[in-house]
Amino acid sequence: ITDPDSFFETQPCFSKNIVTGFARLQGASIGVVANQPKVLAGSLDLDAADKAARFIRFCDAFHIPILTLVDVHGFLPGEKAEHAGIIRHGAKLLYAYAEATVPKITVILRKAFGGAYVAMNSKGLGADFVYAWPEAEIDVMGKTFADEIVHPASRKSENKPSVWKAAQAGLIDDIFMPAETRERLIRSFDVLRSKEEDRPLKKHGNMPL
Repeated sequence: ITDPDSFFETQPCFSKNIVTGFARLQGASIGVVANQPKVLAGSLDLDAADKAARFIRFCDAFHIPILTLVDVHGFLPGEKAEHAGIIRHGAKLLYAYAEATVPKITVILRKAFGGAYVAMNSKGLGADFVYAWPEAEIDVMGKTFADEIVHPASRKSENKPSVWKAAQAGLIDDIFMPAETRERLIRSFDVLRSKEEDRPLKKHGNMPL
């Protein structure tokens, strides 16, 4: 997607289930936040939320546009995560995206489930453009897990969560083939080059700590 040999990953050894880094797109600098499905299925845990939130705030501080690539099963569940404060840490990620005023574009590559779909720069958090590949899935939870809960002894549901339904609901701006991604991002970031947000005057927000 980005210019050849331009991607520079930050904190590569910390919380490997999410990838952050800087890159160039047609020569212009951007920040990249992406789920890594090879680690914890790309789920968000405490460290991933903190890592991404800090990176997003860095990009916003220095006016670097943000590209978010989504392939996430949700927030990592479990009693341990709950006691460790997954809600508080996850809120940092939502806050960082919502407060950022730089150009923000999201591409849903494969899966976008549950609250993690919202947290990964959804329309509700102020994304300027949200795109998706045709085979992407958006739902409150994964199809297999949902079937096990609702229909444990019956035939699995054949209705695959459809990205087209999300587009009809206005949650996605456009759907295109993977090969078109780079060109669409170049044009979209170019449109947002002069983006300005008029927000209420205040000293600062009160982020969750």
